[in-house]
Amino acid sequence: MRAPAFWDAAATGPWPVLLSPLSAAWRLGGALRRLATTPARAPVPVICVGNLVAGGAGKTPVVAAVVDTLRSLGARPHVLTRGFGGRLRGPVRVDPDRHTWREVGDEPLLHARQAPTWVARDRAAGARAAAAEGAEGGADVVVMDDGLQNPGLAKDLSLLVVDGGFGFGNGRVMPAGPLREPLRQGLARADAVVLIGEDRRGVAARIPGEMGPPIRARLVPRPEAEVLTGRKVVAFAGIGRPEKFFATLEEIGAEVVARHGFADHHPYTPDEVMRLVEDATDADAVPVTTEKDHVRLPDDAKAMVTVLPVALEWARPEAIEDLLRSLL
Repeated sequence: MRAPAFWDAAATGPWPVLLSPLSAAWRLGGALRRLATTPARAPVPVICVGNLVAGGAGKTPVVAAVVDTLRSLGARPHVLTRGFGGRLRGPVRVDPDRHTWREVGDEPLLHARQAPTWVARDRAAGARAAAAEGAEGGADVVVMDDGLQNPGLAKDLSLLVVDGGFGFGNGRVMPAGPLREPLRQGLARADAVVLIGEDRRGVAARIPGEMGPPIRARLVPRPEAEVLTGRKVVAFAGIGRPEKFFATLEEIGAEVVARHGFADHHPYTPDEVMRLVEDATDADAVPVTTEKDHVRLPDDAKAMVTVLPVALEWARPEAIEDLLRSLL
């Protein structure tokens, strides 16, 4: 789905008020689910990287950065995810050479390039499988991509990821707003906030004092993205906020001659990709997309499209290192 415009804090109109009764039903459903579920305890520590809004907040690069930091501290992290968009229920260890995004989802394929990654609808079963897997002894810590609202698995550390450019939107619960649960409730279950980018929506001021200041970070293009500097590009993305991708291209000096935003996790067809490639050819431009989108392109089209690779850069690496070291 694509986020409706009225979810933004700056938007106006009647829809948030009109949809408030449905928001109440959403909140009730979440509360009943938590009451009916007893969280299972995994045999190893579980770190949850979650968010409060529907759509992209930057969880995937935060997971990658947390995994890198854990490895630098001598840990053996495995990634655990539901595998949104995939058909396999799991637990199954993701094999990028064998599995497709239609089987396991797009984000797990990205994670599996970096660390052992598990897809499991039953998160507790997935954590147990990760801890027991492999000749290397399995995971000694599990990093869960998403799942802050999932009560099935107990978390030892919960990081709440917030996009500084979007914040918490209009502050309302779905479908009247982007929140998956009430803001105060979600903040109460988080141990720390990871704030990505400039705080343009006053996020830091809404964090309870006992949580401490947010851990600040930003997304930066990796060095190989320099080939796009000064080039004309036709940009397309099916992520939570495609405009973030377009802005990053402009920041590195690319000339964005066309922008195409698709719904999050959009399944690209061969015809769609060929039209984008032909548009780029006509404009003497390069078709460019995100790493996550590239996974969902038809195999025959992947070589025709350039990827903009990004990484998370901590403002103070010692802040996340101290937090993770205390858990280990």
